[in-house]
Order: sequence, then C-alpha cells, then structure tokens
Amino acid sequence: MKVEGFSLLKAPTAPNMRLRNNSEDGLDGSQLFEDTSGAARGLQTGNQPARPQAAGFPAQSILSDPMSNLAMAYGSSLASQGREMVDKNLDRFIPISKLKYYFAVDTIYVGKKLGLLVFPYMHENWEVSYQQDTPVAPRFDVNAPDLYIPAMGFITYVLVAGLALGTQNRFSPELLGVQASSALVWLIMEVLAVLLSLYLVTVNTDLTTIDLLAFSGYKYVGMIVGVVTGLLFGRPAYHLSLLWCCAAIFVFMIRTLRLKLLSEAAAEGRLVRGTRNQLRMYLTMSIAAAQPIFMYWLTYHLVR
Repeated sequence: MKVEGFSLLKAPTAPNMRLRNNSEDGLDGSQLFEDTSGAARGLQTGNQPARPQAAGFPAQSILSDPMSNLAMAYGSSLASQGREMVDKNLDRFIPISKLKYYFAVDTIYVGKKLGLLVFPYMHENWEVSYQQDTPVAPRFDVNAPDLYIPAMGFITYVLVAGLALGTQNRFSPELLGVQASSALVWLIMEVLAVLLSLYLVTVNTDLTTIDLLAFSGYKYVGMIVGVVTGLLFGRPAYHLSLLWCCAAIFVFMIRTLRLKLLSEAAAEGRLVRGTRNQLRMYLTMSIAAAQPIFMYWLTYHLVR
C-alpha cells in the first residue's frame, strides 16, 4: 500500500514542479525557445563598418588639392590652344567660314533654284545681290551659288545610278563605286580645266574655285531628271528630257557666267576690251557647252 500510494502521489506532482521551475526562470510556458533575434540585430549593427565621411573621401580630397586644380586648369588651357591651332590650320586648307556661306539655304531657296535650273528661260534678273560689298546668303537670293544642291545632286545621282543598274541586273558595289568615282573625277577635271583657262586668258573675275564647283555641280539635277524619266517611260523619254535639261543648263551657265566673266571689261580700253571680250565669250561658251557633254556621257549607259 505504501508503494502504491507513493507511486500514486508522486506521479501527479512532477508536472507541477516542472511548471514551477519554468515560471521561476522567467520563461513563458508556451514559448519553447529563447528569442535571439534582437541580439542578432544588435550583433549585425555592431559589426557593420562605418561609412566613409564626406571629408575623408579621396576624390574630394584630390579635387580640393591646389596642385590638382592648377594641373586641371593648365590641361584645359592646353586643350583650348590645341583646338585653336587645329582650326587655324584647317581653315588654311579648307575655308570653313566660306563653306558655311554656300550651305546657308532653306527650303524656299532650294525649290526656286531647282525651278531655275529646269526652266531658266523666263528669269530676267541674273545679278547677285550684295550687302555692304558682301554677297547675301543664298537663301536670300536665288542667283547666289550654293553647294547644297550640287552635293545632294551628286549623292542622288549615285543612288539613281545604282537603281538603274539594279533594273538591268548589273548592280554590284564595285560598279557603283566606279560610277561615283568617275563622276567625281570628271567634276574635278572640269573645274581644274576652267581654272587653267582663266589663268591663260588672264581674266580678272571674282569667281572662286568654290563658285566653279557649284556651277559645275548643277548639271546633276538635269542628269537625275533624265535618268528617272528614262527608267519610268523608256529610252525615248530619256532623250527628250535630257535634251530639255541640257538646253536649260546651257542657258543657265551662259547667263550666269556672262556677268561673272565680263564684269571687268568696262574698265579696260576699247581695243583690249574687244579682244578680251571675245576670249571671255569663247570661254563662257566652252564652259556652258561642256555641261551637256558630261550629262550625256555619265547617263547614256544607265538607260536601256
């Protein structure tokens, strides 16, 4: 009885002792493990390295160094001097300031100039306007020469030539390059020939090399019209349109260059003036007559 009584009394007292011990330790009965998240956060916060202060950052310390500032100023001055030297030497060979004048165009000028190149017969005033002994920009005067239309005309001519070769199953990058290079070489040779002729005839004129390049480049407009017409309507249409454009560029060159080449004739004597007028007129006729020849030579093989 005692053993059984002892066992009956002892068994229910064990859980009470376990609960009492847990309450004495300060732990909740429903919590199985101890919460260590706060300690972990504190450990992470304590182990993180301190961020660098703005005053101790190396780049700012370099920038704040007087020697570094002096070196940067010296480098910028050297760069500006080098840029000025390059611009000065480049302007000696390529007149950038003059080229800006020849590209000072707008949409209205381009439209009027294209119409003048195709229909020059009704135009009356061919003199270039001046403002304080300086010719006005092309966008203000349709008679002023420009380089925008010749440059765009050359590029368009090369593209149209590639299209024409493609319709004939003869397109290749090499052949297109030959077409573009030949057109450019003929243009340069034409300008050099005119310059040599002006030197041999000893004509005093205000025509520059860029002016001659612009006037010689206007023939690409008629070449494009002829090739496109031939591709659309056949070879007879090509001949008719090219004939019209050749006559138009001939009249345009005669009326334009006549004022340029004969502008100094009034200041000379009668005998000298008569002789040089003939030479200048022959030279003007030769330059104008060369335009249709080049136009046909560079386009006849593109239309079949």
